[in-house]
Amino acid sequence: MDAREWITLVAGRGVDGSADQGRARQVTMIEREVFDRVSAELGQDVDPAVRRANVLLSGIRLEGARNRVLRLGACRIEVVGETRPCERMDEAVPGLRSALDAGWGGGAFGRVLDDGEVRVGDEVRFEDQPAKGGA
Repeated sequence: MDAREWITLVAGRGVDGSADQGRARQVTMIEREVFDRVSAELGQDVDPAVRRANVLLSGIRLEGARNRVLRLGACRIEVVGETRPCERMDEAVPGLRSALDAGWGGGAFGRVLDDGEVRVGDEVRFEDQPAKGGA
C-alpha cells in the first residue's frame, strides 16, 4: 500500500480508485496503537502497510464497533465487522498473524455513507447513535 495525504470516499462504493468498489468491505481500517504494540511484542518495527488497509487511525479503538458509525473527517463509515488477519501476515513478518489475532487487531471494515475527502490529521470519532439501515 502507498501512503497518501488524502483519499476520496464514495458513498456505497468505497475508496475512489480501489479495486473492491461496492462490496461489503468498502473501506478497511487499522489502528496505529495496535502496530506500536505489535512492534514491541515482536521486537521489530512492523510497518502498518503490510496489513494492506485503506486507513490508519489513531486515538480510537475499533474492537467491538460493529454497527457503529465512525466519523472520519467529513465522512461517515458504518463499521460492518472485524478484519481477520490471514496467513499473509506471517509471510510479511513471522508471528504477525497471531499478534494481530486478539481484540480486532487486524482492524475493521465498513460501508461508506458519505462522499468526501479524508485527510491525514482529520478528526476521528464514533457518533453517539448506532448505524441505522444502510446506504
